Amino acid sequence: MSKSIAFTVQFTVKPDYVEKFKESLLYVLDSMAVEDTFVSCYFHTHPDDSTKFTVYEIWNEPSMDAFFENQLKVKEYRKEYEENIPEMLESDRIITVLEPVKEWHK
Repeated sequence: MSKSIAFTVQFTVKPDYVEKFKESLLYVLDSMAVEDTFVSCYFHTHPDDSTKFTVYEIWNEPSMDAFFENQLKVKEYRKEYEENIPEMLESDRIITVLEPVKEWHK
């Protein structure tokens, strides 16, 4: 299996901020998609609750610590988003790091 990291980020957004949140996050996701270590990302909303979102990301980074140092903390396109995200969320985002078991490709 590849030496990559995979994780999800779950968000519960304040109802008045849903559109602003989506616009802000889509800007970050579009920007990060051109990074050298970026592999893939999926952005989902929950069908029964329009304030809940999940992002699933895969990166070619050696660890989550490396991801935070190389991506999250230093990229200029993340700065405004990271500054504004607390006011848009009902609660802290939940980051879940995933461990690979097996992978399939078509």
